Amino acid sequence: MPVSDSIGPGPFCGMLFSDMGADVIRIDRKGANAGRMSRLEIDRRGRRSVSLDLKRPESVAACLALCEAADVVFEGYRPGVMERLGLGPDEMLKRNPRIVYGRMTGWGQYGPYAHRAGHDINYIAITGALDAIGTKDRPVPPLSLVGDYAGGAMMLAVGLLSAVLHARSTGQGQVVDAAISDGSSYLMAAFYGLRAQGRWQEQRAANLIDGGAPFYDTYRCADGRFIAIGAIEPQFYSLLLEKIGLAGKLPNEQMDRAAWPAIKATFAEIFATKTRDQWVEIMGDADTCFAPVLTADEATQDPHNVARSTFVEIDGVRQPAPAPRFSRTPAAIQASGTSAAVRSLLQDWGLPQQYVDQLADTAKV
Repeated sequence: MPVSDSIGPGPFCGMLFSDMGADVIRIDRKGANAGRMSRLEIDRRGRRSVSLDLKRPESVAACLALCEAADVVFEGYRPGVMERLGLGPDEMLKRNPRIVYGRMTGWGQYGPYAHRAGHDINYIAITGALDAIGTKDRPVPPLSLVGDYAGGAMMLAVGLLSAVLHARSTGQGQVVDAAISDGSSYLMAAFYGLRAQGRWQEQRAANLIDGGAPFYDTYRCADGRFIAIGAIEPQFYSLLLEKIGLAGKLPNEQMDRAAWPAIKATFAEIFATKTRDQWVEIMGDADTCFAPVLTADEATQDPHNVARSTFVEIDGVRQPAPAPRFSRTPAAIQASGTSAAVRSLLQDWGLPQQYVDQLADTAKV
């Protein structure tokens, strides 16, 4: 599975496939990523990398030869770049009719924005997602999880796997156009449904699960740390009130939106009286839908994460373990991100000796 040089969702998708057992080769533009692929670049783990000068005919020929032996190739350039290099989907499918060609972009292969520059925040801005996330005063960028990784990498992975299944049953490959703007819009399906039902206000921090409800929000504790509450169901809410000393003291119904601001203020006052870890002790294992808000370092030491080996250490670097879990074919990190000797890599993939000889002297080892 060759994958071209890209950032964000492309490397993450490559990591995902590698962790699931695929042999993934990352093809970098020569000189573009000097010093990259180190053990610290976690999203580049588990696959070998070679740097090729794609302006040289022999490098282009080697890429095409690699793709003749591959099930999947995906890239993250703007529309038209791969065609100009002689590595577009038409050329690939001509040589390998079964290949699945993934195209990971922000705006997609066509449309008025297709050739614009952009990043995660721009792509999710036109979907309704960014407008719905944040405080009452302003939208807040949700890291790059919504766009690059959920709307981009994960949608690309699902598309590629679906197309591979089709290719194996029909012998026909195809192009997968994975636009982050499309994928992020798709993730908003349930919220568009709630809006159509009149159950979602177009106002941030005013709805059930956007921080508007007092029982679904974060609260600052006495030590400045935070806890997270998600007690939506009435039985969990009742138990929460009992644990924080408010049982029978709130006359309003849980879903009375008019009462939410006052209840939230009361919750804030109560949670501010104790430290985060004191609240952890008080809540115990009760079904209050409670959790402490942990830092990244704290997350690696959380007892649940430790029990499930959610984080692992590879070459001295703590990092997330593969997910999900498989009963028969468990996922595993194949290695840290490493460059590969061009000759051995091309030989492993069964390329003709002419390509091996030509590229061994010109490609970065």
